[in-house]
Amino acid sequence: MQSTSPVALTIAGSDSGGGAGIQADLKTFQFLGCFGTTAITAVTCQNTRGVSAVQGLAPDIVRAQIRDVLLDFPVAAAKTGMLYSAEIIQSVALEWGEHGGNIPLVVDPVMVATSGDRLLEAAGERALIDFLGRATLITPNLPEAEVILGRAISPEPADMKEAACEIQKRHGAAVLLKGGHKTTGAEMIDVLVNGSESQFIVRPRIRTSNTHGTGCTLSAAITAGLAKGESLARSVSRARDYLQRALESAPAIGSGHGPLNHSPAEQPLP
Repeated sequence: MQSTSPVALTIAGSDSGGGAGIQADLKTFQFLGCFGTTAITAVTCQNTRGVSAVQGLAPDIVRAQIRDVLLDFPVAAAKTGMLYSAEIIQSVALEWGEHGGNIPLVVDPVMVATSGDRLLEAAGERALIDFLGRATLITPNLPEAEVILGRAISPEPADMKEAACEIQKRHGAAVLLKGGHKTTGAEMIDVLVNGSESQFIVRPRIRTSNTHGTGCTLSAAITAGLAKGESLARSVSRARDYLQRALESAPAIGSGHGPLNHSPAEQPLP
């Protein structure tokens, strides 16, 4: 019998444009050698130019999807993306508490759009912040970290590290704080804080309009690494390398912020 791929679960919204959300997560899982399972929280009507409509699913349907996956599949790691509402977040938290066990969980705290618009109402933000305590790793960008901490954060590396450490102290999870949203220089700097260890991850900035789904893709790639038994630090490093390749080879599709190439040319990841 052929050996099976490790199973990963994504709990997120559907993107009709295929560049972010569930669609990006499944493409990433597949390319990185995992079998992907899903729990869809909302259906979005969108393309590379923006979102025209969103319909959240009933919280009990979201919870049932998670339950059915966890009761039958040997899920080795999971992630959350857009959770849409306080009611859905609470249902996810309840189900994860009942059946999630010790499965590594990456929480991408989707709260602030690239435009700066808030994506959750105040009750949803509070519910998501409460949910962070269930995470193994939290992956906020700087605007999301500012919501979590309730204060401004400078993109200076020392300030980013201080903020990541503060989030870890409050919520008991490792933190990958992404700095690209507030900088325009030649390099992008992230900071990973995991227990008493911390490291800066520096990558050259790729000048491209194909940036749709970068956060989803990164968190999915980290989840795939954890599902395969890699350490957190290695999962993050390899996920960053994968994202860089996906950006470098992004296809010319659509007239707005296009998708990444989730199947970049075959070459071994470091």
